[in-house]
Amino acid sequence: MYDKKTDRDLLGAAANAALGAGVVTSFAVARGQHPLMGLAITLIAVIFAVACRKADLI
Repeated sequence: MYDKKTDRDLLGAAANAALGAGVVTSFAVARGQHPLMGLAITLIAVIFAVACRKADLI
């Protein structure tokens, strides 16, 4: 009943991380940061969130 481990949870974790990091890095890019650096930060946040979700930490 409470054990709902699905692939959709991983997708949700990735989407939340991408949106959160994307907002912050888009502001940083608007202030002069290189766009690829902003994309790298967003991708690292997504990978970390999916890894934590996969390890059942969040």
